[in-house]
Amino acid sequence: MTSRNRALLAAGAWGLTVSAVLVAVPLSLRDRLPDPLATHWSGAVPDGSMSFTQNLLFSVATAVVVLAVMVGIALHGTAFDRRLSRAYWWGTLFGWGLFVVGAELSIMSANLDVPVWTQAKSLGWDVVAVLAVAAAGGILAGFLFRGEPDQATPEGEAPPRLRLRPGQRSVWVSRVSNLWLVAVTAGSALLTVAFGALTLAGLMPGAGGPLFGVAALVLVCGLLTSSVTVRITEDGVAIGFGPLGWPVRRIRLSKIERAWSEQRFPSQVGGWGIRGVPGAAAIMLRGGDCLVLRYRSGGQLLVSIDDAARGAALLNALIDERVGA
Repeated sequence: MTSRNRALLAAGAWGLTVSAVLVAVPLSLRDRLPDPLATHWSGAVPDGSMSFTQNLLFSVATAVVVLAVMVGIALHGTAFDRRLSRAYWWGTLFGWGLFVVGAELSIMSANLDVPVWTQAKSLGWDVVAVLAVAAAGGILAGFLFRGEPDQATPEGEAPPRLRLRPGQRSVWVSRVSNLWLVAVTAGSALLTVAFGALTLAGLMPGAGGPLFGVAALVLVCGLLTSSVTVRITEDGVAIGFGPLGWPVRRIRLSKIERAWSEQRFPSQVGGWGIRGVPGAAAIMLRGGDCLVLRYRSGGQLLVSIDDAARGAALLNALIDERVGA
């Protein structure tokens, strides 16, 4: 049985288990619960409610929708081609199921034996516990089911190398941007200016501060992740983030064992952005050509970048020159 088929069977079994718990627990406690139920809190005070039936359907739908997405990824994507993407798939499957079940159990506990939903107990540390258990379960599942390590290089192919004449010095620079992230960054910049101006003018009392903070945070994240520049020289690899190429991550040549190019897609590394698990990290701004670095320590770094094969060839030549020296 392939890893994909095993994953589909596990997804079905896990989905049935989660759905059964989400249905059975509320029904077994129905006589001890108010109707409607408190389902949202502002601090320690309940400020939102749903009927018993609405809450039941909402919790099941929340679990099933994500399960359907994961099954779709398994059937039509490339999630099982790489160890990192397998870890993310399994981690999301189990982590999300634990989160939904934990959230529902917390709501049941807070509403248990109270006459009306407005008297529901505070969730308190329940939220922290649910998040911690879901995260721990997801990480453990990703670790246990991530499968065998990826091959260091494409099977049957040697890492590309350039021939450098004695004393010749070469530099390779490439840059890639994600147009969607650029658009989001530009939009958040406009919102930051608008919310800031309205807040200073006193036209958005109360709400202006949080909205300005969210827009500014999205702006900063967008500036750092919407584009990346890779520069390879005899000193090693420099990876610059954002339109100004800052901050910069520098990797010394002595730390790199070899490099090559591969076709990779977001579904294989856990999505867009900066992704990683111990031993494997990825900077994925768009699918397609990627530069892969293998460290002498055994880890790998993948960067989506144009003309990656030429960059890998130069890097391997520089490594050979350094080793030969």
